[in-house]
Amino acid sequence: MNFRSKHLSLQFINVPSANSQPPVGLIVALHGWGANAEDVASLLPYFQLPNYQFVFPNAPYPHPYSAVGKAWYDLRMENMYEGLAESRQLLTEFIQSLESSTGVPLSRTILCGFSQGGAMTLEVGLKLPLAGLVVMSGYLHPDAVPTEQKDIPPTLVMHGTQDEVVPLQAAVKTQEILQSLGFSVDYREFEAGHEINLQMLEALRNFVFKTIG
Repeated sequence: MNFRSKHLSLQFINVPSANSQPPVGLIVALHGWGANAEDVASLLPYFQLPNYQFVFPNAPYPHPYSAVGKAWYDLRMENMYEGLAESRQLLTEFIQSLESSTGVPLSRTILCGFSQGGAMTLEVGLKLPLAGLVVMSGYLHPDAVPTEQKDIPPTLVMHGTQDEVVPLQAAVKTQEILQSLGFSVDYREFEAGHEINLQMLEALRNFVFKTIG
C-alpha cells in the first residue's frame, strides 16, 4: 500500500488482526538502516499479538549500499542526517492518517522501531499522543526531545550489551536525557548484539498489554 505526502511517498505492509474482530490496537514497526518493511514483517509470528493490527512502513529513501534496503535518512559522514526533516514530516503525517484509515485512535497505537527506526520512533513519537513507544537498539537524535512538552507517551528502551553497531551508551544516554526532563522510561538491557531477539519481543508484548491491554 502507498501513502503520499507533499514531497515523498511511503509504501507500507498492512496486516489486519488475525480474527475478524476490530483490532484491540495498532502497532507500527519501523525497520533500521539498510533493512526494509519485509524484514520486520517476517517477525510477525514472534510478536504473538494476534488481536492487533500491524503496519510496517518502508523508509522513503534507497539505501546507498543495498539494492533492496531503505533508509530514513543518510548516515554516511559526508551527508549525516540528510533527509531526516523530510522523513520526520512524512512519518508524522502517515501516523496521523492511520486513525481514519484503520479506525484505531492514536491513544491505542504503539510506535516501535529498531536501530535507525528506533531513532525515528523517538524523533516522531515523543511529539504525538500515542499509547506508547518501543525503541530497540536505537538512539536519540540531537534536538529530538520537545523540551516544552509536559508529557510523553510511555516509553520502553531496550538495547543489547554486546551491540557493535549502536553502542549501549546510546541507550543509557536516551534514558538519562528523558529522565532529566522528568519523563519516566522503562529501560532494559539484554545480553545481545545488534539484533531483535525473542526476549526483546516478549518485553515488547508485555509492554503492549500494560499500555493498551
